[in-house]
Amino acid sequence: MKKKRGLLIIFSGPSGVGKGTVRDLFIEREDLNLAFSISMTTRSQREGENEGEHYYFVSREAFEKAIEEDALLEHAEFVGNYYGTPIAEVNRLRDMGKNVLLEIEVQGALQVIEKVPDALSIFLVPPNMEELRRRLEGRRTESDTVLQERLSKAAKEMELMNQYRYVICNDDPEFAADMVSLIIRRNIEATL
Repeated sequence: MKKKRGLLIIFSGPSGVGKGTVRDLFIEREDLNLAFSISMTTRSQREGENEGEHYYFVSREAFEKAIEEDALLEHAEFVGNYYGTPIAEVNRLRDMGKNVLLEIEVQGALQVIEKVPDALSIFLVPPNMEELRRRLEGRRTESDTVLQERLSKAAKEMELMNQYRYVICNDDPEFAADMVSLIIRRNIEATL
């Protein structure tokens, strides 16, 4: 008997909203049968990030070649760097029956929603913009200019939340993770 193809799950929200923190709280839940899709980027590797675990770090030339070859499910450019999702890996995992989680920027998420209308889309929002600013400043990874760009972009992205099937407020990361898990579980059951 052929394995049932896995779901494609889009997990998105503005930079600094806590996507990684929330994801870490639900990604290992066995009943969700999740595989995390690793994005490709041209940005520099941050301390603590590992190649092939957090991102595939590539040159701008290699990324542009992937765009030309239509090898990306989605891609976006932000603050001078490209980010994208290699299509072959997503399809391989879904064909194995895994539910593939894409943790991606809003611009890329909207591309996937358009290409794969049955994708499960979840948008994570901060309790308010002041909390988002506090979280971004707490990272201490960007200059003031980049921080302002991220906050401006976040405000625009928040206006697009109605493009997603589900919106969850990350006021409490454990509660947000439980809500994401419930949504995924219900969608898995709906396809059985």
